[in-house]
Amino acid sequence: MAVFSEEAAKYVWGGAIPLQIRLHESEVTTLPPPPPALVLGSRIGYFPLLVPLIKPYFSSTLPPGEDTVWFDYNGLPLKWYVPIGVLFDLLSAEPERPWNLTVHFRGYPGDVLTPCDSEDTVKWSYINSLKEAAYVINGNSKNIMNMAQTDQFDLWQSLVKGNMDGYLRISSRLKLGPVGEDCFLKQASSLQPRQAIDEPDPVGSSRPSRIPVRLYIRNVGESLEDLEDAPIIDSWDRISYINRAVEIHKEGGNYMTLKHAMRTLLPEIFGEEDPDNKYELREEGNHEAGSSFGDPETISMTRNDLVEETSFGCQRSSEASLIRIQGIEPDLNIPFSWVVNNLKNPDYFLHLCVFLRTSPRQAKAT
Repeated sequence: MAVFSEEAAKYVWGGAIPLQIRLHESEVTTLPPPPPALVLGSRIGYFPLLVPLIKPYFSSTLPPGEDTVWFDYNGLPLKWYVPIGVLFDLLSAEPERPWNLTVHFRGYPGDVLTPCDSEDTVKWSYINSLKEAAYVINGNSKNIMNMAQTDQFDLWQSLVKGNMDGYLRISSRLKLGPVGEDCFLKQASSLQPRQAIDEPDPVGSSRPSRIPVRLYIRNVGESLEDLEDAPIIDSWDRISYINRAVEIHKEGGNYMTLKHAMRTLLPEIFGEEDPDNKYELREEGNHEAGSSFGDPETISMTRNDLVEETSFGCQRSSEASLIRIQGIEPDLNIPFSWVVNNLKNPDYFLHLCVFLRTSPRQAKAT
């Protein structure tokens, strides 16, 4: 399997979510109310980038006042700095097409969403995510901080316009990848105490590479047979966000798969394999989310820039129901290098949505 697949990358860059967007009823000033807007939202894009399409469509029906545009799904304000595709994969448990959303031009929920005044706010959030990813990969973010203003502008415009070739031309100068095929696991004979057999070893003859990952973890309840029955998310407090890195090595024993990476990222869930090939969350009390990757001296980070870190509580046994990356539910035995090179977002983070459900055995015991 080739490390980089141009065909796979084109699918990621061309991926879009069909959206049906209604104006909130409190802001409708005409009869009949306007029909919903039907648009395509780029998976790798952000909701504020849709405002130039949405605002003119509803402008004739809006009440007077200053526009502060935001979107919600089932009453949940959508975080504008999370890619559209990630929000869809996370919140629409059973993929809903078109995705039915509501747009607001008034009453910005500042207690839930950080301010977003313009496209420039989104751009700098993206650039700061790049800085953070560079710090994880290279140990510093100098390549991003030293970018020419014209390159920054062109890189951002390539994302806005979905221009993969333009993006690859500029991003190749940042020296942030791709990950090579020599993506190994450590030999079991040299494991440190408490280290799983297939976890990467932080110590070796060659410096390990680090892959930045954003995890979005959602619990869908007990014994859920159909994701259509998953409870609606009405608060972001019900989602856990974790920033972690995967270390990979250029020499060792077996090649690293996505399964191995998940054991490294979430040992609380994927640490043990049962006979049914399920992964269960061991009851070890509360587990604090990994610390932020950034260096405060090199990266100016605000809540706009990152998906917030939250505590990842482990109250009782849970198992992973599914994993989604770019709308795909991948085979866990796929080489991790392929996943990173072909399914990462333009901010160089691999965004993973993990759905948990309470273990049926544990549910019966309680």
